[in-house]
Amino acid sequence: MVEALHTSVYTYEVAPLFSLMEQYIVRYVGGEIVGFPEVDKVDGLFNPGGSLSNILGMHLARYNLNSSVKTKGNNVFEKPLVILTSEESHYSLQKGASVLGIGTDYVWKVATDTNGRMLPQKLEERIAEAKTTGLTPLLVSATSGTTVLGAYDPIEEIAEICERNGIWLHVDAAWGGAAMLSSKLRPLVKGIERADSVIWNPHKMLGLPLQCAMFLTRHKHLLLECNSNKSSYLFQTDKPYDSEYDIGDKTFLCGRKNDALKFWLTWKARGKFALTAAVENAFDMAEYFANLIRDREGFHLVLPKVQCTNVCFWYIPPKLRKHVDWNSESFKEALGKVAPALKRRMLDQGTIFIGYQPIEHRKLPNFFRLVVHCNPQPTRESMLYVVTEFERLGADF
Repeated sequence: MVEALHTSVYTYEVAPLFSLMEQYIVRYVGGEIVGFPEVDKVDGLFNPGGSLSNILGMHLARYNLNSSVKTKGNNVFEKPLVILTSEESHYSLQKGASVLGIGTDYVWKVATDTNGRMLPQKLEERIAEAKTTGLTPLLVSATSGTTVLGAYDPIEEIAEICERNGIWLHVDAAWGGAAMLSSKLRPLVKGIERADSVIWNPHKMLGLPLQCAMFLTRHKHLLLECNSNKSSYLFQTDKPYDSEYDIGDKTFLCGRKNDALKFWLTWKARGKFALTAAVENAFDMAEYFANLIRDREGFHLVLPKVQCTNVCFWYIPPKLRKHVDWNSESFKEALGKVAPALKRRMLDQGTIFIGYQPIEHRKLPNFFRLVVHCNPQPTRESMLYVVTEFERLGADF
């Protein structure tokens, strides 16, 4: 439907209904789902993906620190800027630092605990280190549902640190933000309402059509002040309506797809209750899968506890099971070769398709990552099928 309507949502006069729809959703999600305390100050946009939303958060934080950067560039800052984020965070932060002229060397990683969650004490140490070495901490990016391990950073504690130090808090909830819908899962994102900006991609866990990605902030007008240039052929100030409805001037993009319609129709058709149930089921099925393989021969969980719907594990084929030694580099090297070979067999046979990756800074060889989504709805039968397919495909390795 979005493609058929073929409407670019940059001005109210071109897309009146969809402009109002997008602004309503932004206020609703920001106020009712994220929980920003002052709904009338909520602002935001739908963006083409979480990477761009993360970059927009960095861009907004920089403008908030010194609005002259818009016209004079990064040389308005007496000290280099630094971004702090967990060692498990998304790579788009490095790309954003490059795009914004901050530099990838100034994206500082903060150590995490055994479950991949940012350690608040280490964050404080990195902030102090940055200040001591003559840098200005610009932004802390916490993650709710890291891409690989599915870790939820402790936002409440991180927010306290950011508020004490006057640092913009950005939360990348692109993947794990669906937990906000559920009162049962809400503790995973405790404190998210204290963030300065939040991103959430309903096209991820909820399974809405690509792209459907939101950027939300509790600082009204900042997006417009930061990005507007009042282009005279689109964003005239003498229109017969409030120019605030011209959403396109809030972003550095021009043509904009009507992504809000995807969320609107899904919300109207299914409602919060059904979507919440789908999210809770996905979490339950991830836990069920983890329990299936926890003590099953040939499987080994990377983390003992599943936080999100990512289940990370190794499949240890029969020929390696007599040589399991997690302190042995030769065993790890051999185990690291299993995932690429087994994935190739998956591609050849087409029965399942599970991705893999290593984590170098944790010295973890290639492991599989099952990612459970809401759509299509996962079941216990489908989880058991994945387990038995691993055993069938890897039986002769």
